[in-house]
Amino acid sequence: MTATVEETEVIPGVYDIPAEMYHGDPIPGGSLSSTGARTLVKAPAKFRYDLDHQEPYKAAFDFGTAAHKLVLGDGPELVLVDAARWDTNEIKARIIQIRKAGNIPLKKPDLQRVHDMATELSKNPEAADLLHPDSGIAEQSMFWQTGNVWCRSRIDWLREDGIVDYKTARSAHPDAIQKAVAEHNYHVQDDWYRRGAAALGVLPREAPFHFIFQEKEPPYLVTVVRLDLWRDIAHQVSEQALFLYDSCRSTGHWPGYTTDTAYIAPPAWLERQYA
Repeated sequence: MTATVEETEVIPGVYDIPAEMYHGDPIPGGSLSSTGARTLVKAPAKFRYDLDHQEPYKAAFDFGTAAHKLVLGDGPELVLVDAARWDTNEIKARIIQIRKAGNIPLKKPDLQRVHDMATELSKNPEAADLLHPDSGIAEQSMFWQTGNVWCRSRIDWLREDGIVDYKTARSAHPDAIQKAVAEHNYHVQDDWYRRGAAALGVLPREAPFHFIFQEKEPPYLVTVVRLDLWRDIAHQVSEQALFLYDSCRSTGHWPGYTTDTAYIAPPAWLERQYA
């Protein structure tokens, strides 16, 4: 199913490569990811800025990566830094070395939390079944072409019958997830990944895509989600992103939100209040 990191030329396919290589984008001239597509449709100028400026390190990245490691069984080594303070020169130097080695430094409480999260997720029958070690393979990178545009995605868990994505969240309540989907355009991620899998002949276009949301605080509640009802919207957003990416690259113009004066109407609820 997968190619290896030793490939000398990237051709459309599914690759088993390190996360650093994927995020570094091995496609000459660049490719469009789901994250990029979601930023692009908000404002091409923001996409261009993010492309030119590496996102600064955030401690939350370590925790999320650590949770993925234990839940999916793939990723960097988790290294306990059992010190009361992380602001001493000695500990700072140690943390830098751990990160340079590609590993994740964690305080003892955080390491315990991610272990507890993995344990609680394993108790959820549906989530545990979706991520059963024999059901698929973790962290697979897909590269494919749509017209003139190279696209890419990195799948958390690729099954023979579908795709699974694991997300840590403040709340796994369905209402909170609905808001998160609308805010972060997770439905576009759903569409983007299935596009790639279908383009490469890995899965049919309508293959199921499951999101597993898990809360980061005890009791680490889990909700399994499908966004089938969002697919028409997601398809339109993906098409818009592909058009914008191709157009902006061709012209070298990456516009902001609007080029004209924006006339902002009051929200419907406010109009009703003063009607």
